Amino acid sequence: MRQLHLNTNILNAGKHEAAWRIQDDPRGIIDIEYYRNIARIAERGTFDAVFLADGPALPDNYGRAAWNSLEPSVLLAAVGAAVENIGLIGTISTTFNDPYNVARRWATLDHVTHGRAALNFVTSQNPSTAANFGLGELPSRDERYARAEEFVDVLVQLWDSWEDGALVADRETGVFADTERVHAINYESDRFSVRGPLNVPRTPQGRPVLVQAGDGGTHLAARFADAVFTAQTVFEESRSFSRSLQTAAGKREVLVLPGLFPIVGSTEKEAWDRKELLDSFLDLDDEKAKLAAKLGLPPETLDLDRPLPYDRLESASGGSSRGFFKSTIALARAEDLTVRGILARNPGAHRQIVGTPEQIADDIERWFLGGAADGFNLNADSFPTGLEPFVDHVVPELRRRGIFRTEYTGTTLREHLGLERA
Repeated sequence: MRQLHLNTNILNAGKHEAAWRIQDDPRGIIDIEYYRNIARIAERGTFDAVFLADGPALPDNYGRAAWNSLEPSVLLAAVGAAVENIGLIGTISTTFNDPYNVARRWATLDHVTHGRAALNFVTSQNPSTAANFGLGELPSRDERYARAEEFVDVLVQLWDSWEDGALVADRETGVFADTERVHAINYESDRFSVRGPLNVPRTPQGRPVLVQAGDGGTHLAARFADAVFTAQTVFEESRSFSRSLQTAAGKREVLVLPGLFPIVGSTEKEAWDRKELLDSFLDLDDEKAKLAAKLGLPPETLDLDRPLPYDRLESASGGSSRGFFKSTIALARAEDLTVRGILARNPGAHRQIVGTPEQIADDIERWFLGGAADGFNLNADSFPTGLEPFVDHVVPELRRRGIFRTEYTGTTLREHLGLERA
């Protein structure tokens, strides 16, 4: 029977921008035990993986909000040592990295975690990042995606440069590695020149799981990704996206895992009270300005008590990711939201649900059984207090309905996700 997949996105202090304001230790984002504790909670809930987003630049709002700062491959190796089963997904930018180094780091991570590593590749859309890498401006979107396609192609070839069984280590014959089963890749293009082979033998999963975040690179996801973390806020649009992606991928299965932002309470009132507490720390004018920037509009064009100016959005490309732009507009249109209503969803491209465990399970079940999602990349409002009630109360409800595992039946992330070894 088809099973639901769940990851938790360790987005610094939590998905809500005021998450750190209700934490016991807001400095936890630079403490390894903070991340290990979250991973242990998620593993108690038999989640497929923990996920670390990343961007190699300090965000503009760093003075008032927590941010992800620790390098993912190092952090996940340390987290992986503290848990036994859960997968470990880390993010890299294909625009600001070198494929050989990334291939080596993630092959190493897959070895040291015994087959639980995954790589999420993004192209980066923050203009300020370019200045950290000697560039005056961010490369064009077309150039970033063209580079990403070659980058991931090189990754896959490097991981495949060692055949299974090539590390012989035969003490009798003195053969440590079978050189006939280790291959140079000799990749040459205008962007990359990589001889290979990789200096790390083939990994427990064959290759780490490959994930793409966002809706912009459907062709890229269809060619390489095992799973897609997508921003989908409307059921029919998510189902259509899933079908289109699977058609493009052909016989190769690609899991579609939209972001989901649940706020759980034992009663509806308790859930809404928690949301209202978090929202009380936000400045509405600041939030409106940030929304405008993400949509590529001047702040004065947004009126709190009116809908979005859709006529102006037709010519805007969005100042943030294309996924955020499209999903925010889709949600606003579908529910006829004012700007104030959009801000009440703590916008971040992902669907927000506020309610009881049963209500949240109803929603998840509908999307899963209706073909709109293979699972979800969960965004807790604040860690760990936003994740614990999901694990302790929503997960048992999903299990009762027969759509989510009661225990791990495999040891690698590919096995958790129902994917064959690469």
